[in-house]
Order: sequence, then structure tokens, then C-alpha cells
Amino acid sequence: MAAAKRLLKKRTGKIGIPPGSLVHVGEKRPGTPRLSAICYTPETLEEIEITALSRLPGIAARNGVVWLNLDGLHQVDLVEEIGRVCGLHPLVLEDILNSDHRPKLEIHDDFLFLVIKELSWDEVRQEAVTEQLSFIISPGRVLSFQERPGDFFDGVRNTLRGSKGRIRRMSADYLAYALLDATIDQYFVVLEKLGDHIEALEEALLQRPNRNQLQQLHHLKRELILLRRAVWPLREVISGLQREETVMAAATQPFLRDLYDHSVQVLDTVETFRDIVTGMLDLYLSSVSNRLNEIMKVLTVMSSIFIPLTFLVGVYGMNFDHMPELHWRWGYFALWGVMLVSVGGMGLFFRRKQWL
Repeated sequence: MAAAKRLLKKRTGKIGIPPGSLVHVGEKRPGTPRLSAICYTPETLEEIEITALSRLPGIAARNGVVWLNLDGLHQVDLVEEIGRVCGLHPLVLEDILNSDHRPKLEIHDDFLFLVIKELSWDEVRQEAVTEQLSFIISPGRVLSFQERPGDFFDGVRNTLRGSKGRIRRMSADYLAYALLDATIDQYFVVLEKLGDHIEALEEALLQRPNRNQLQQLHHLKRELILLRRAVWPLREVISGLQREETVMAAATQPFLRDLYDHSVQVLDTVETFRDIVTGMLDLYLSSVSNRLNEIMKVLTVMSSIFIPLTFLVGVYGMNFDHMPELHWRWGYFALWGVMLVSVGGMGLFFRRKQWL
């Protein structure tokens, strides 16, 4: 049930309402959403905590590049106000508030709307954690919407603060590329953690499979389904960015090609892991089957050895009066001799056939 909830979030609150109605779909997290802005030019940079929405129009209209970032989507009226100031269509805002949306790219007249998934690894639960990231990319402005505080953009922020590299000299589309690159780089971290888990489980399976390992295999399959759902549309999204020529400048295209290569590599790794886990499941079933066959072979050999002994004991356990062997002086010892010879002969026969 937990895996199903992670794959599909409840949408009952949206049933029966008109398209474009703003309803948050996802986990309602405690705390107040945090809206911040970074405004920069090649020579200047300013970081702003926006606590009063009255400042938003002035900040959004600044010269240079403006990066607005919202942490937390459960306050619908705040998202609606951002959309009003930035001129976003209600259907775009609806998709931003829907944290279960499939990654996609929409090309509008004066901006691009982009949805991807952010991945992180939970060390305690040993599972991937997904978060929806939405971007609005327009000339001179980037808007990012996140489900919760905390992201992997600190490297981008530090680069902006230090005026290192080309990011301060480039336009807003390059900033969007840098944010996407930081997000996709984290995919590799999650895949490394998952790969270590798969490798350790594979070694344990080769030594002695047990039922706990079967549960871990099913857990890994669910994780890979979740990852594939997040990663599979990513290649199409990056490819669409490469074809877009209005917002994405020609100078950014080589970096987008590199980003596309990363997305293909991530997808190939996920598919490889799926094949490995499927093979591990087959290995588990084969190991259990072979172990059962070994047990059944031992039991069958033991039963075969005792069949003639049971026959002899059954014959001489009958209560007939005229059984001459019952009155022989050495009959008891002779019977033991016959039984021992039978056991030894059958043991030699089984060994010659390599059944033992």
C-alpha cells in the first residue's frame, strides 16, 4: 500500500471542479512556504527574502536575471499571486500545484513550462524520495517551485555568489540549464546508492538465499518502477528544450546536448538495474528450487534404501505358523546380514550413478 501511495497521490479533491481550479495535490507539509529571489547581472548580485507579496511585482520586473524560488506548494493563494504577477495561465498553475504530475515540457508564447522530478535517497528507509520541481523559463526570469524546503541548488547559488564561471555572464536560460544539471546530477547519487544495495543483495543471494532477501528484491523492483516513472519522460523533455529556439539561446544548446546525454545515461542505468533485479529474482527462485531438489534427492535415496529393509521386516513380521526361517538358529543374524548387504549394495549403486 505504501508503494502505491508513492506512485499515485490522491486526487479526490479535484473531482467535479472546473479545469484551472487551483487545488494542491500532494502531501500538505507543515510550516509556511518560503519565497526568495536572486537578482543578478555580470557585475551585481542581490539575494532577497520576500515576506511581503507587495514587493513581488517590483522584484520580478528588475533588469538582469531574476530567479524566484518557492519552497512549499500547499499555500494555494501564494502560488496564485505569483501566477498573477508573472502572467501565468491558470492551467499552468494547476499543474504546478499537482505534485503527482508526469515530467513534461510546455512551450507557451513567451515562456517555457517545465516539470521534472527531484530524487534523493533515504538512508533510514533505504528508498528513493521523489519531489516535483516546476520551472517557468522566460527571457531574464526563472521561476522554480518545490514541494518542500531543501534542494540541491546550493552549488548554483555559490557559483552565482562567487561570480565564477560563465553563469553570471549568460542569460536566464543558462541558469535554467544549471538548475536542471544540478537536479540530474543527483540522480547519479541515488543510482549509486541503489547499485550498492543491489550488489550487496546479489552477493547474499549467491551464498544462501532466504525469504528476507525475496522481500528486499520486491522492494528494489518497486524502487526501480518509481525511478523509471520519474526518469523515462526526462529524455523527451530535454530533447524538447534542444529544439526550442525562442527562449533557449544558441549559446546554451551545447550544454543541453550534454544534459541530454546525462539523461540517456540515467535511463540506461535504470533499465540495466531492472534487468539485474529481474535476473536476481530468477536466481533466487532457481537457488530455492535447487536447494529443494537437493533435499528431495537425499530423502528419496533414504527412502529407496529402506524399501527393501521394510519388505524383509514386513515378510518376517507376518504371523503364519509355517515359516521355517523363524525356527532357524541363525535366522535372525542371517536376516541382519541380508539387510546390511542390501544397504551396502544400494549405497554403492547410488554412488556409481553419482546420486550421492
